[in-house]
Amino acid sequence: MPVNDTPADPPPATTLPATAAQTSADRPWPVSVLSPKIGEYVARMSPVWVEGQVLNVKRWKHMVFLTLRDTEENMSLKATLPATEVEKLGVPLEDGARIVIHSKPSWWTKNGDLQMQGRTVRTVGLGDLLARIEALKEALAAEGLFSLERKQALPLVPNVVGLVCANQGDAEHDVVVNATARWPSVRFEIRRVTVQGARCVPETTAAIRELDAHPDVDVIVVARGGGSLEDLLPFSDQTLVRAAAACETPLVSAIGHEKDSPLLDLVADYRASTPTDAGKSIVPDAAEERAAVSQARRAMAHAVTQLWERESRGLESFLSRPAWREPWRMLEPYRDHVKRLQVSAGHALVQTLHTADAQRGELTASLRALSPQSTLDRGYAVARGATGVVIRDAASVSAGDAVRVRVAQGEFTTTAQ
Repeated sequence: MPVNDTPADPPPATTLPATAAQTSADRPWPVSVLSPKIGEYVARMSPVWVEGQVLNVKRWKHMVFLTLRDTEENMSLKATLPATEVEKLGVPLEDGARIVIHSKPSWWTKNGDLQMQGRTVRTVGLGDLLARIEALKEALAAEGLFSLERKQALPLVPNVVGLVCANQGDAEHDVVVNATARWPSVRFEIRRVTVQGARCVPETTAAIRELDAHPDVDVIVVARGGGSLEDLLPFSDQTLVRAAAACETPLVSAIGHEKDSPLLDLVADYRASTPTDAGKSIVPDAAEERAAVSQARRAMAHAVTQLWERESRGLESFLSRPAWREPWRMLEPYRDHVKRLQVSAGHALVQTLHTADAQRGELTASLRALSPQSTLDRGYAVARGATGVVIRDAASVSAGDAVRVRVAQGEFTTTAQ
């Protein structure tokens, strides 16, 4: 059979939906259609000024790549800046710096990535940051986060101390050495974090929450060995401050910056001037406690001795009284009086008996006079019928009825005539 080498006609192309609302599971848009449409939508957006904290700064040729992060809301955007604009700042652009850039969103169609293409950059001045911190301070104070009523007392003798400190530095050494020197049995749960820059807030916040949830931790210390005002700005961050305020475990702030206290100092239950001061404040001094116990024991022994001596003197004074040596002498004034009372009581008793005997005789005579037996003794009799009822009317008895007759001495039966 001859073979037909003529190519077949291609199948008709499927018509794609014109809008996103017309797509369905049976008629979807491929990525190659959706991504350019997103790019077209993003391209219509106007340039915008945006502020954030710098992370992951990298320079490649004439561009600087970085990430702008909002630490309070935990959101970030990728951004680029011309290297020449960054150089105009006059200071190195490092992680942790806060900047404002004028940029336009740009969508990378190939990998579906959104970036802010910066055109101009400015640093956020220290004065602006301090003004924002002051405004935040007033807002938190209005909420009552700094009030004394919210502050908890530090435990007298903590078994376990939670310590948040730098990965490297003297703060950990100062807290641990001073605390163990005062109270050797104290134990530590240490969480090492970054104490400045962009990672400080999330790491320190997470460490505080982790130690607060630890069942054995009795007190938490956040320690840093001082630093410049810029370095300590994370400890005035709203997220970190609110985490400290929500902490149910007593919290000590030992940032070590005397001139300008970060907001963490105000919300903490106790502010230590330095990590060394924190180590001395969270535990008692064992030597001082032993001395206090010894002094208390001496005071108690002296008090007991004084009490014993005072009571002994009181007992001796009591035993020396004549009434205690010859107690029968106390009864002498009352002997004659008791005798007189005895005689009077005897006379009263005899008189009472005579009166009662006379009354008894009178009652006996009255009883005998009123007694039915007395009537019988005078010759009278009591007649009863067969039923035992007293016969008061002769008509109530018929001839032949049995009649019982009681006389003074005994009883007999007769028959009615």
